[in-house]
Amino acid sequence: MEVQVNGDWRAFPDGITVAGLLEALGTAPRGVAVAVDGVVVRRGDWAETVVSPGARLEILTAVQGG
Repeated sequence: MEVQVNGDWRAFPDGITVAGLLEALGTAPRGVAVAVDGVVVRRGDWAETVVSPGARLEILTAVQGG
């Protein structure tokens, strides 16, 4: 299935969860926020939240600095 991740279309296996998608991307979960179709997904729900085909994900990483 294809989903949009930060504006780019990517292919992932059907039934992948938010946690699985982050793992597939090699994204460490620390300091990360994820929104699916404009709705923020709580970190505690990542393992149970299945990503639907065509979903739009925004993955944001906190950075330090000023």
